[in-house]
Amino acid sequence: MRKIEKIIIHCTATPPESNIGVSEIDAWHKEKGWKGCGYHYVIKRDGEIQKGRRVEEIGAHTKGFNAKSIGIALVGGVDKNGKAKDTKTKKQEESLRALLGELLREFEGAVVLGHRDLDKNKECPSFDVKEWFYA
Repeated sequence: MRKIEKIIIHCTATPPESNIGVSEIDAWHKEKGWKGCGYHYVIKRDGEIQKGRRVEEIGAHTKGFNAKSIGIALVGGVDKNGKAKDTKTKKQEESLRALLGELLREFEGAVVLGHRDLDKNKECPSFDVKEWFYA
């Protein structure tokens, strides 16, 4: 098993009415020439948690941090004009908290961050993860 130091939260940068999932993301990432979906988990608008890449595999979600991290993407994250906006639903929040609880029990000592905490040029996931999770 890989050593996991970070759990990194992302958004799909899609408007709220676009309820995509792993299969769509997998196709997008393959179009980029990647192996497939770069996230380990995707949380749909209704709170459904879908598995992307196996946790044992290195993801493709945060340049420079993939080897020792798990990537989780929330579907949404932008408004109808493509501007960053916190669009997560209550069900997504509940699923994310439950998933993080499981992962933090398994990967003791890992920290939860947003993509934007590691790349200052990003707004993803369109909310302050540290404030949301650790508050």
